[in-house]
Amino acid sequence: MKPLFDWHLLPTLLAIADHGSLLAAARHLGLSQPTVGRQLAELERQWGAVLFERTARGLQATASAHQLLPHARRMAEEAASLERALQQSHTEVAGSVRISASQPVACMLLPPVVAQLQATLPDIQIELVADNAVSNLLEREADIALRMVRPQQESLVAKRIADVRMTACASQAYLQRHGVPLTPADLSHHRLVGQDRATDLIHGFAAMGWPVAPQRFAFRTDDFVAYSQAVAAGLGVGFMARYLVAALPGVQPLLPELPMPSLPVWLTVHREIRTSPRIRAVYDFLGTAVPQALQDSESVLLHRTPTRTQP
Repeated sequence: MKPLFDWHLLPTLLAIADHGSLLAAARHLGLSQPTVGRQLAELERQWGAVLFERTARGLQATASAHQLLPHARRMAEEAASLERALQQSHTEVAGSVRISASQPVACMLLPPVVAQLQATLPDIQIELVADNAVSNLLEREADIALRMVRPQQESLVAKRIADVRMTACASQAYLQRHGVPLTPADLSHHRLVGQDRATDLIHGFAAMGWPVAPQRFAFRTDDFVAYSQAVAAGLGVGFMARYLVAALPGVQPLLPELPMPSLPVWLTVHREIRTSPRIRAVYDFLGTAVPQALQDSESVLLHRTPTRTQP
């Protein structure tokens, strides 16, 4: 249904009322004088009354115009208020940002980083999702993701910000009972903590030239919390990221000469939303704070040296 009145013509009404002539109104609106004249004629046609009368002092609003002008001014004020709100939303660093990361990163690495972020950006609220699925970003279920594999989708922008170092490790209690492995070959005499259905460790050992069967692991689980707690409880020698070891009191890194691969950390964001001020602020903060957190975990491990004894 076609509207009875074109509200887009109201700026012309206000400009004529405020400036008193078609020429002055045209200059104010950035239009030609004939265009303003045609718009006034259309306004009067739609309103069904003459809105301005010519006098010696210029165009004067009629009684009909005075009925319309208060409504026009309120609409202009609301439009200006909306424009200011939109401008503020595009420049203000405030609101919620949803971050997706793997369970170990979400549980152990990011909480101290988020604490620093809250101190730096107090108007930002963080929603943390412990999930490693790329679909989080593609389906807009997350704003920013930390991944150990670089996404291949063209709609995602990824920046490599750090590398996660892996290490063999065991609890001090386990090492006191079974001794400290001094060489990679010594692992054949130790209980190992491995994965259940996941094959990352098995493939990793094979790449290092040491094929290991699943039955070789004394304890197996694919759950990160269960795995880390099993190592902390002394169930055997495990294989974890060094930042995880640093977060587990009483767990020692072992065998620095073991050629375990590092995992890249990719900071990823959807191309279309990276220009959002709040998302950009969090993205930039993580790009600096996550590498620093990994470096701080290395400092913690410098003070942990297992007793070098054999049973």
